[in-house]
Amino acid sequence: MKNENSSSSKAVSAIPKGFHTVTPFLVINDAPKVIEFIKKAFDGTEDFKLMTDDNQVMHCSMRIGDSNIMIADAMDSMPEQRAMLFLYVDDVDRVYKKAIAAKGESVRDVRNEFYGDRAGAVKDPSGLTWWIATHVEDVSDEELRKRSKEAEDQMKKAEPMEH
Repeated sequence: MKNENSSSSKAVSAIPKGFHTVTPFLVINDAPKVIEFIKKAFDGTEDFKLMTDDNQVMHCSMRIGDSNIMIADAMDSMPEQRAMLFLYVDDVDRVYKKAIAAKGESVRDVRNEFYGDRAGAVKDPSGLTWWIATHVEDVSDEELRKRSKEAEDQMKKAEPMEH
């Protein structure tokens, strides 16, 4: 696919090299703190960063494992937009502890889930929730429906999770 805005006649890919079809783009307050959190908690690396004249993050491209994430500071022209992220890792217990050590706040301790993942959740310095998981069991659709109903019944009895 040729980029119509390009001054080059060389065809370019519609998806940049190294990117997947969907890439999270976080527009948040305190982007520099979140960038440092991602580096320390998830071994994230910065590929590229643009700063404004008043030292706000205009755009930061980062990698976590085989995936890209884009981050920017919220500004008048681009207000904060929230999301939750789900991150698969080889060792959820180790990465969860790293995230807590990197100033993450526990949302939920790591535990085995009905859907076949061992997972926990932390909030980063901006308040964004990161679910961290290791897939530990393949669960059939039939078994997943059964376990889901059991989990739903238990959740109705449980205390609400903090946001």
